[in-house]
Amino acid sequence: MSLKRFGVSLEEEILDSLDEYVIENGFANRSQAIRFLIEKNVAEKKWQCNHIVAGTIVLMYDQAKKDIGSRIATIQQQYTDVILSSSQYYLNQNFCLHIATVTGTAFRLTELADKLTTIKGLKHGKLVMSRAD
Repeated sequence: MSLKRFGVSLEEEILDSLDEYVIENGFANRSQAIRFLIEKNVAEKKWQCNHIVAGTIVLMYDQAKKDIGSRIATIQQQYTDVILSSSQYYLNQNFCLHIATVTGTAFRLTELADKLTTIKGLKHGKLVMSRAD
């Protein structure tokens, strides 16, 4: 059975899962979540390899949300093998710019970036990498 809600035609169970995903990850709407998932899928196909790459993960968040900083730190502790440095810049009373410089296999860096960029409440998150081997 397919349901059509707001121009999206999906089975009810899948649409319910999408709605949960939107809420859990703090997306503004379904379109934003779908766009993110499509871009992620394309990037994963491109970077599912063992090439050595170097890059940065850039995160922007409201520092008033105290748990975001600790969630970033907890995730980064699991990836000390690929993180070269991690810095935080306080842009004003509200916003923090977090930059992690990373190197390792494309797959491993993509895995780390996915965990970081899907933290609920994050304003922006992006991985930029280039082949380094």
